[in-house]
Amino acid sequence: MFLVVFRNRKRGDMDAAAYDADADEMERMAQAQPGYRSFKSYTADDGEVVAISEWDDEASARAWGRLAEHRAVQHKGRQQYYAEYTLFACAEPRVHRFTGQDP
Repeated sequence: MFLVVFRNRKRGDMDAAAYDADADEMERMAQAQPGYRSFKSYTADDGEVVAISEWDDEASARAWGRLAEHRAVQHKGRQQYYAEYTLFACAEPRVHRFTGQDP
């Protein structure tokens, strides 16, 4: 598994409807990519957003990052949507699970 965590803060003057449309389209496109596993996004009380995507491997995640349509929206995001962001990428994360089931 390859994990990508995208922490960001939006610009106060961004076009929220345009952002939502682009985000929906990017999520739809990501789901169709080889190696895609999942995507979830969470917004904190202070406005910071944490988006997490899981991929089969690093090659799959990088291929998604290089897709022309995705690169165009990344550029648009830097120009119009994001005040700041940090991207974390992790190969073979250590995973611990708890299911709540008694042994």
